[in-house]
Amino acid sequence: MYTRDGESYFIVDAHVALWDARPENQRNIHGKQFIDCFYDYHRNLSPESEVWPYEEYLYQGGERLMKDLFTDGYVDHAIFQPAHLGAFYNNGFGQTEQAWALTRQHPGKLTYNHFFDPRMEQAGLDQLRRDAERFGLKGVKLYTAEWRGDSRGYKLSDPWTYRYLETCEELGIRNIHVHKGPTIRPLDRDAFDVADVDAAATDFTGLNFVVEHCGLPRLEDFCWIATQEPNVHAGLAVAIPFIHTRPRYFAQIIGELLYWLDEDRIQFSSDYALWTPRWLIERFVDFQIPGDMTEYAPLTVAQKKKILGLNAASMYGIEVPAGLGLAEPAVV
Repeated sequence: MYTRDGESYFIVDAHVALWDARPENQRNIHGKQFIDCFYDYHRNLSPESEVWPYEEYLYQGGERLMKDLFTDGYVDHAIFQPAHLGAFYNNGFGQTEQAWALTRQHPGKLTYNHFFDPRMEQAGLDQLRRDAERFGLKGVKLYTAEWRGDSRGYKLSDPWTYRYLETCEELGIRNIHVHKGPTIRPLDRDAFDVADVDAAATDFTGLNFVVEHCGLPRLEDFCWIATQEPNVHAGLAVAIPFIHTRPRYFAQIIGELLYWLDEDRIQFSSDYALWTPRWLIERFVDFQIPGDMTEYAPLTVAQKKKILGLNAASMYGIEVPAGLGLAEPAVV
């Protein structure tokens, strides 16, 4: 919980990870390229006081995550969104077993989402069923630009992806988080294009499609899709750190999202360990759209409360303690 100026905010960090990018886990040069690109984002968008040494950035572990999120970071609940990246890392980038073990140790604080790759076809579908039962999945995280064999990406609109989404509906996996944001070396930029979200959201109205990184740098394309598709949501991971380096750019991002989607379909994410949540939460609560950007309405406290936690809590059925929701309107 974060309290500022007499207002208390229930915080759900909707996109976090445990990763292992240490040299011994790097399968090839691409593993180093990937984490180095992450580190460049971290270093270039963070306040100087929040920049980690490179060696610490390669691996955090569960104890460090719990401290950074819950002891120091105001977070009430966090959701793991792992990326496998088996083509780049011997044991995968996202640490499935460690994250799942941590979730079981702290069930009130952590939710574990898993991943699938439709290019695994029937074998992957069978695995998804086993994973859904084992992890009690409510959501998955998809990396459409991930490499597999000779393939350098897939689309949500591919026939095999549709079979996986049909299975998600059947299994009650309602929340489909999709990385659709800035490219990460060596992945291909166009494999993160947002256009395929449109068809999937139209054809699977029982699923929520959370577009992580809100489609950047394709914000306009994303907004035109999301305004037509009420089951498309925006994750602020990667977007929100611009609050420090490019505050007017962030004002444009949040202003456009609120215009097209409204405050009910936007979720706060630190993208830990790309960034830690503490400074992002503090800056966002204090942030206001500059007065000369008159095409955007001022941010309200209620909007900030929804974005920082209430929206994700509603999507995942996370209990919000009394007094931390929105006040009911007075009965006249």
